[in-house]
Amino acid sequence: MKSIKSLRSGCAALVVLASIAGTFHAGDSVAAASAPAVASSASAPVATRKDNRALRKLVYAEFAKDKSIDAGDIGVGVKSGAVTLTGTVSDAAQSEKVAAMTKGVPGVVSVTNKLTIRRNFAQ
Repeated sequence: MKSIKSLRSGCAALVVLASIAGTFHAGDSVAAASAPAVASSASAPVATRKDNRALRKLVYAEFAKDKSIDAGDIGVGVKSGAVTLTGTVSDAAQSEKVAAMTKGVPGVVSVTNKLTIRRNFAQ
């Protein structure tokens, strides 16, 4: 009994109790209910990361279509379709252009423009 009390997970405790009592079978509802929940919750973050990376690549591909945009100084962050643009651009018009291009990419839900204008310092 002490070993059962030391288990932290309620599901693990139920499985141990059921197997000790001899009533646990592979088709029991405890095993069936817990297996899909574990598999889906583990795979959800991986799918989301892949989707975020794919959308990020699409945004950069859109920038590459316009030779006037220097995407080397632009950062693109994506979280569930919400895009955040960071970094520097040459002027305000380019900042607006980049934001508009990003909004046109399929899969983009929203765009947060945190781009700053690059200053040329006089020496």
